[in-house]
Amino acid sequence: MAIHPIEYRYGTEEMKHVWSEENRLVCIMKAEAALAKAEAYAGLIPEDAARIIEQSIGNVELKRVKEIEDEIHHDMMAIVLAISEKCEEDASKWVHFGATSNDMLDTATGLQMKDAIEVMEPKIRQLLEVLLRQAEEHKETVCAGRTHGQIGVPTTYGLRFAIWAAEIGRHIERLEQLKPRVEVGQMTGAVGTQAAFGEKGIEIQKKAMEYLGITGVDVSNQIIQRDRHAEFVMWMANVVTTLDKIGVELRTLQRSELAEVEESFGKKQVGSSTMPHKRNPIKSEQICGLARIVRSMIEPELMNNTLWDERDLTNSSCERVVFPETCVLTDHILKLGIRVTDNLRFYPENIKRNLELLKGLNMGEAVMIELAKRGVGRQEAHEIVRTAAMQAHESGKHLRETLLANKEVSGYLNEEDVEKLVDPYRYTGTAVKQVEITVENLRKQYL
Repeated sequence: MAIHPIEYRYGTEEMKHVWSEENRLVCIMKAEAALAKAEAYAGLIPEDAARIIEQSIGNVELKRVKEIEDEIHHDMMAIVLAISEKCEEDASKWVHFGATSNDMLDTATGLQMKDAIEVMEPKIRQLLEVLLRQAEEHKETVCAGRTHGQIGVPTTYGLRFAIWAAEIGRHIERLEQLKPRVEVGQMTGAVGTQAAFGEKGIEIQKKAMEYLGITGVDVSNQIIQRDRHAEFVMWMANVVTTLDKIGVELRTLQRSELAEVEESFGKKQVGSSTMPHKRNPIKSEQICGLARIVRSMIEPELMNNTLWDERDLTNSSCERVVFPETCVLTDHILKLGIRVTDNLRFYPENIKRNLELLKGLNMGEAVMIELAKRGVGRQEAHEIVRTAAMQAHESGKHLRETLLANKEVSGYLNEEDVEKLVDPYRYTGTAVKQVEITVENLRKQYL
């Protein structure tokens, strides 16, 4: 019986596989095999024993591991015994030799996080490409900029997408930086001293990690320190927050009163069970909702770094929830984000309507700057334009009318000047150039 929505509603199969019980067991057994091979390489156990252990792990079944765990109530020891059952007697006595449980469990987590990153990284790069394409295509699509929910000076849709793309680019940079700190394992034994390995401990850890394709920790106690894992969880929270921000903006712009942009809407899609006309931004809403869950995982994982002495077990149960949920939902949100941003529908007539909605009031800055350039002090120009703007607002007139009726303005600007200054399409500054530079740099760096 499915209970958690991840089981039947959210997440990709590839990411779910990474955190499945079956793959968790495989990763733990890979760590056991790597330890045995490293110990044989260092001359600590017989080479035949290491070979048999490596061959035997493929015959271990999850069902049998669970049967043993039900009897002994120790998950890691159940795996050790299940592997030992599949080995010849001479080899079975060398399974897990010198190791502690978290040598295997935390190393398996390092392997899973490596796999999880490999699932997400192509998606975040694909998202970047989509945002860059939209930035290019709409670099000259002038629209109303808004601050405090109110229309400000003009901007462009291309600049909006370029800003989002630059943020995603920084997330890719952060991901590259954190990989060496997250894709790690350990073979340090009880409380981290490697005493059971003797003088070969450092060599054994290094060789085992080489076999697994990840890096060994520099030092640890009985577990890998959770600042590493917390960084990964915070990275995912940061990524989904960017998508949350994009989702909030798209939902705002899809409001009936604005209607500038719209999520794709299928021919047979239903928006409401009772209001047949509805075209709701449900994908963006899902992104925003699930982002809250991912962000909520930051505090538990930070607290998993504050354990008693060399270790306790409070992190274990917590992380059984934190790691799979965070990875599965982040991957799901990335997939949704690509789908939403790649299939947006723009409404140019509504973009134009909203840009001109204030009858020139949003062009007050342009007039103020030009007056200042022509000899009026900046503060004085601000007051002149503010007064004209308030008059236009109260009377419902266009700003050009109240400006031309103002003697202080007419002393510096003629009708043609004013007409040009209240044209929003002339006041986008370097927006187009910024987009072009950003697109070129991000493609060069990350694609």
